[in-house]
Amino acid sequence: MSEWLIWLSWPLLLAGMFFFISGTLGVLRFPDVYSRLHAVTKADTLGLGLLASGLALRSDGWQPALLMLLIWLLVMISSATACQLLARYQRELDADVGADTGENPKPEEQHDQR
Repeated sequence: MSEWLIWLSWPLLLAGMFFFISGTLGVLRFPDVYSRLHAVTKADTLGLGLLASGLALRSDGWQPALLMLLIWLLVMISSATACQLLARYQRELDADVGADTGENPKPEEQHDQR
C-alpha cells in the first residue's frame, strides 16, 4: 500500500468521525423526534460513507473495498426505510394524542365547513 493513500485516508476518517459525533449529539440534544431522526439518518449515513471510503483506501485489495461499499449501500437503504417507519408511527401517535385532547383531530374526523 502506498504512503500517499494512507495520508489521503486520514481526512476521510476524521470527517467520518466528526459526522458520527455530530449525529450522536443531535440525537441527544434535539428537541423532538423528527429532528432527532433527521440527525441520526443523515449524519450517521454520511459518516459511515466517509469512514468506508477512508478504510477502502487502506484496504489490501478490491474485495474488502467492495464489501464496505455494499455495507454502506445497505445501511443507506435500511436507515431511510427505518426513519420513514418511525416518523409515520410518531405522526400517528401525535394524531391520537391530539384527538384524545380535542386539540388536533385526525384528518378523517375533520368535516368540511362551508
